[in-house]
Amino acid sequence: MSVPSRRSVLAGVAAVAAVSVIGVQEVRAAPSRPFVLVHGAWHTGRELEETASFLRAAGHSVHTPTLKGNQSGDSKRTGLQEAIQSIVEYLAKNDLKDVILVGHSYGGMIITGVADEVPERLHRLVYWNAFVPNNGESLLDMLPPESVAFFESIATQRSDGGIVLPFPVWRELFINDADLATAEKSFNLLNPQPYATFKDKIKLKKNPAEMQIGKSYINATEDTALPHQMPWHPRLSQKLGLFRLVQVRGSHELCFSNPKLLAQAILAAGRD
Repeated sequence: MSVPSRRSVLAGVAAVAAVSVIGVQEVRAAPSRPFVLVHGAWHTGRELEETASFLRAAGHSVHTPTLKGNQSGDSKRTGLQEAIQSIVEYLAKNDLKDVILVGHSYGGMIITGVADEVPERLHRLVYWNAFVPNNGESLLDMLPPESVAFFESIATQRSDGGIVLPFPVWRELFINDADLATAEKSFNLLNPQPYATFKDKIKLKKNPAEMQIGKSYINATEDTALPHQMPWHPRLSQKLGLFRLVQVRGSHELCFSNPKLLAQAILAAGRD
């Protein structure tokens, strides 16, 4: 009888990992560990502050930095590695260690790159409806062809290197669980995303499944930002190898539609 490899064992464990359905119950993570919340495309760290406030109320230290390329005045020709490096530098500048690093959507590209560069500063990675890249993959590589064509058409209409979302796409696909006023208010906070951050292929020494660090995946079950034939979970989450799954009701933009529920999901994902 052949002996299964460590990789196959981990894959099997991941396949049967327990599913947590989060309501409003209190879940606590170790207060001594700082949370760093990394926003998604078109966002800044400010949009995660309401979620951060619930985590702080539970006794945690929380940081919400803004990525290079999304800061006010940044070039919209910023590349993926520059954005990754901005978080590496943020962790070093603030001497943050034993970090629970949370990445939303495009932020999954960022936290993967950060974990590859400075794993000694991290305790756990939390992917919240986020892209999970392997070495040599870009964000566009994980999108359906029609989405790539859509972003290409938007990019050709602009001359600054950025791309934007039309409001109907935001309303119907990204924040489908919110009322119109919330959708409009949140849309007005968005800023053009450097398209290079979508096109650049990440360079990793280790793929996420090979990283010796705790990993969690938060899956919002009403998230339609990706088509159901190419879902966030399990299509992308399974690339983590061994991971904890936390499922929660809501859209891609829970930080606007239900920040308290999102905070509870993050705590469940980050606990020991």
